[in-house]
Amino acid sequence: QVQLVESGGGLVQAGGSLRLSCAASGRLFSNYAMGWFRQAPGKEREFVAAITWGGGSTTYDDSVKGRFTISRDYAKNTIYLQMNSLKPEDTAVYYCAADRSWSGFDYSSWESKYDYWGQGTQVTVSS
Repeated sequence: QVQLVESGGGLVQAGGSLRLSCAASGRLFSNYAMGWFRQAPGKEREFVAAITWGGGSTTYDDSVKGRFTISRDYAKNTIYLQMNSLKPEDTAVYYCAADRSWSGFDYSSWESKYDYWGQGTQVTVSS
């Protein structure tokens, strides 16, 4: 069983930066992938980025490519989402999730692929 706890959300002005953290309790195996999703008010949850726990390969949604960076820290059992050049449209609750059986980035945007979810952290970007 894996429990995920996000932190680092807050209020920031457009153009600013935030770093989200997702601490995992329980062992993460090399075949796991970790993802970040977000849900804006009145919208469906959408994929943001993913990273393979073993190899560190990454993939991003086009809307955040070049602005956001996903990374992992083995020693801390934690993944991060560095968010730069934030825009008001990035405002959302951000969730991290764990996929126990990564099978390629073609499926990383599928919510159904993820077995564990955190409770979310609010990010608000003011204009």
